[in-house]
Amino acid sequence: MKLKRILWVLAFICIIDSMGFGMMIPLIYSYGKQFGLTKASLGWLTATFSVVQFFSTPLLGSLSDRFGRKWLLVCCLMGTAASFVLFGLAGGLLTLFIARALDGLTGGDISIAQAIITDISSPQTRSKYFGILGSAFGLGSVIGPGVGGLLSSLGMTVPFFVAAGLSFTGALLSLFFLKETNSKAAKRPKRKRFQFKSLITVLKQPIIGPAICTGFLLTTAQLVMLIGFQTFCTDALKLTTAQVGIFYAGFGVTGILTQLAVPYITKWISSRSVILVISTIACLGAMTFTGFANAVIPFAIGIGIYGLFNGLRNPMLNAIIADESKTAEQGEIMGINQSYTSLGQAAGPIIAGLALAITQSAAFFVAAFLMLLAVWVSFRLKVQEAAGNN
Repeated sequence: MKLKRILWVLAFICIIDSMGFGMMIPLIYSYGKQFGLTKASLGWLTATFSVVQFFSTPLLGSLSDRFGRKWLLVCCLMGTAASFVLFGLAGGLLTLFIARALDGLTGGDISIAQAIITDISSPQTRSKYFGILGSAFGLGSVIGPGVGGLLSSLGMTVPFFVAAGLSFTGALLSLFFLKETNSKAAKRPKRKRFQFKSLITVLKQPIIGPAICTGFLLTTAQLVMLIGFQTFCTDALKLTTAQVGIFYAGFGVTGILTQLAVPYITKWISSRSVILVISTIACLGAMTFTGFANAVIPFAIGIGIYGLFNGLRNPMLNAIIADESKTAEQGEIMGINQSYTSLGQAAGPIIAGLALAITQSAAFFVAAFLMLLAVWVSFRLKVQEAAGNN
């Protein structure tokens, strides 16, 4: 099977995964109000997906190590499609929570896609392929909210059913155009079943542990920043909803451009951990600068620089984790990594809410503090990597 076909299918899956979620974001509150959704319960509804996914993704990844990637990926995409349909057909608030929980329960498609990339790539090409996946995910995040807004003019539930159709299409593509990349799964001796204590013990592993911790801190920081971004643009800069949307799209594009440039960056700097440290320090500086901004231009400069260097985060971290994972555990480790990403996505908005109760700019300084911690952890990662190479 041609490598390009695998990459195109996986890239499409990443686009529809982030696009489907992005289509829902602007509509969840207005759609849910008819069922009694409040601003307080909105936070719980949003967190439901991340909390359930925290526990499900490592289990799904472990199953893909034992039984193969393809069918687990198809099942995850079908589950996502079913969750969107259920959300669109909801008759009450409880159904909305069940739909988001179902999406989280079958939310292993990204981690399984990452495991597939690990299967088919060499250490030399891994960063490049993870960069392609990251660009695809970023593209879906950028266009999703806009598409969702346009489709909602045809009916409030239309975006949910379109998102379901996209996920179903991804499942069909996986079924008919992907061959099993973990072909040795059936030949391997049976491993112990996944144990949830692995969510903790994996953090003690050299290189992998610091890499997952760094990803968690940077993901949390990004979500804190995004909440602060919305409120600062609206309340401090007095931008319209359309202007905020364009601004946000611009931020997303900067990350996509950087991820597309990963092959050239890794030719210039071969060490992924060095790239990670440099990019994290740059993000820290940009976020601190953003916290002091009080006008559109300096704010845009800070956010733009942050977006550029933040785009290097996932390709470098995913490649480092994949390189250090045992072949028989790659799906499980990628799933655990995705679990901590979900935890960061749930924690970020909560932390941002507490920070914004202080000042409008506090979210940016809190995000910068989390990045400072990430710099320290990424230095530890670099030291452990250097020790392992000696």
